[in-house]
Amino acid sequence: MKAQSLMAAAFASTLVVSGSVSAQDRSDWPDSFTVGTASQGGTYFAYGSGWANFVSENLGVSGGAEITGGPMQNMALVHTGDLKFGLTTLGPARESIEGNSPLAPGMKMDNVCATFPMYQTPFSVTTLADSGIESISDIPEGAKIGFGPAGSTSDTYFPKMMDTLGVEYERRNGSWADLGTQLQDGLIDVVAFAAGIPIPAVSQLEVQTDVNIIGLTDAEAEKIVSNFPVSEFIIPASTYQSLEEDSRVVSMWNFAIANCDVPEDFVYEMTKLTMENNDKMVGIHKAAKSSVPENYSKNNVLPWHPGAARWFNENGFKIEDSQIK
Repeated sequence: MKAQSLMAAAFASTLVVSGSVSAQDRSDWPDSFTVGTASQGGTYFAYGSGWANFVSENLGVSGGAEITGGPMQNMALVHTGDLKFGLTTLGPARESIEGNSPLAPGMKMDNVCATFPMYQTPFSVTTLADSGIESISDIPEGAKIGFGPAGSTSDTYFPKMMDTLGVEYERRNGSWADLGTQLQDGLIDVVAFAAGIPIPAVSQLEVQTDVNIIGLTDAEAEKIVSNFPVSEFIIPASTYQSLEEDSRVVSMWNFAIANCDVPEDFVYEMTKLTMENNDKMVGIHKAAKSSVPENYSKNNVLPWHPGAARWFNENGFKIEDSQIK
């Protein structure tokens, strides 16, 4: 009896976070799930793996993260059902839905649904302090710039942004952790990051050496906002020890996604758990401060999964039927 009481108490404790799911018919729920993230050293991997563990622990379904090429590849993997869940950025999501993904030209990846808002991805530039590069205009002709994994949000948009700002460069790809090491070793001159802040690779880098985290001038920001699906964003000085003042950059929104055929009740419970426990999400990654229901309106690209839409509508965040897959 004592053992049974302890088990009951532990189960009740779990339900404090997850809500009562035991009364539901879980027969169509998956036995396990995997979340497509991105490379190690980036925010997607830290956020996605932490979120998968959080869901797994509270809903009783085995879950984990998979390293991928990032938002564009996650759209492809979730669309085909190779992965049921993933993380994406709205720019690459739009291109994928319209059939303009470089991974599968002509394939309209329209079986991907939004589940909840994550955070904004700022586009920021990092160099070594002794490089003499303190602004975008200081980047020398022919500089070796690391743009992240091939096909990532950064690799898709940052080169075009650099072109727009008149920067001439040699393009390099790799994981954020690898590019941070290459920067420190002098093998490349600049890393053009696009990831939620604080970026693990930047935080690690500034512990080991002196770096410059470079923002945009008024004119540069205006030019980028006018030409790309981004908005201005301020990186607070408190984000990194290397920043002495707030840094103006641009950003793009990220959303968690699911294959539209994943059972509605399962996605409902995942959304409920995530949206009703922001303190737990912030404990996974500080970028999750923006993972709140009010930001559902930032999605103007993806259809909503029925399970996610049900939670938002029940809680006063209106999603029209026409927006639900």
